[in-house]
Amino acid sequence: EVLIWSDIVKSSMSGGILALYAQMLKTAWIYTASVAIFALVRLRKGPAIAALYPALYLLAQLAMALLATWAAASLLFQTHPAASILGLIAGYAVLRAGKMLDRHLRASYLMQDFAHAAQDWGAYPSHLRARMHSFAARITGSFDQGYDEVLLVGHSSGAYMAVTVLAEVLRTGWHHGTAGPALSLLTLGQVVPMVSFLPKSAQLRRDLNDLSTRADITWVDVTAPGDGCAFALCDPVAVSGVAPEQGQRWPLVISCAFRQTLSPQLWARLRYRFFRLHFQYIHAFDRAGIYDYFAITAGPQTLGQRFGQTAHSKQRMAQARSPYRDMA
Repeated sequence: EVLIWSDIVKSSMSGGILALYAQMLKTAWIYTASVAIFALVRLRKGPAIAALYPALYLLAQLAMALLATWAAASLLFQTHPAASILGLIAGYAVLRAGKMLDRHLRASYLMQDFAHAAQDWGAYPSHLRARMHSFAARITGSFDQGYDEVLLVGHSSGAYMAVTVLAEVLRTGWHHGTAGPALSLLTLGQVVPMVSFLPKSAQLRRDLNDLSTRADITWVDVTAPGDGCAFALCDPVAVSGVAPEQGQRWPLVISCAFRQTLSPQLWARLRYRFFRLHFQYIHAFDRAGIYDYFAITAGPQTLGQRFGQTAHSKQRMAQARSPYRDMA
């Protein structure tokens, strides 16, 4: 069952070109003024570059539009009384062409994704909190339906939302019993630090801390160094600076190293398709190892049974890097 929140994000993407640039400026200000961007760059350069890429693309597009406006107005000034208007039309045409090209480059999509996550300096907007509350109620309502396991999966931006949703479920008083289902969390290609490093994400940091010590759940975090859009092998609890001094159980941080789990032929086709690689976690691997999305979601083992004897990746990063570590 898909817990849908795409409509909320789409509503924030409905503005025109001017709204997009306004979002870019606001988002850049939030990450710079909070110094979060500097901590993120030190943590992992890949996703930080992915965050800077849409801003650079949009600025280049704006520069070309201004140049087209100036060039058209200058060339037509002597011969046409409406040269300035024609220049503006030329500049707007460049912006429209850039928007059409963006269907393939996804710069606007990334910018709006970051803008949505950062719009309240890391705090969850009220409408998103309401949606997550309904998700928690749906999950809680599934516990008495005879399932072996209730598995919550969060990919990319959905990973930090899944953390908060599961934390709310647990706060309602759920306890694992012999007759109840196993409760598990699988986070894939997570970008948790993009939010947890912001000043007003105290709720997310509390949720990360709470889940990290629970004995009645299983939480496995899967990333890959080849995914430039994820904070690969960064323990989201530890790097956010909210790991307990003792007793941290979760998440189990493992790699689905693409160079090993994809054949050389498939890796050669995908290695430069950065957005496609970011979604590889929910695709088939032709050399699947312990991580296999379809075996996990449709196989006979619970997440805890499958990964019960698995150790952290040797490349796991667990140093606290967030500039903000207060918890709600």
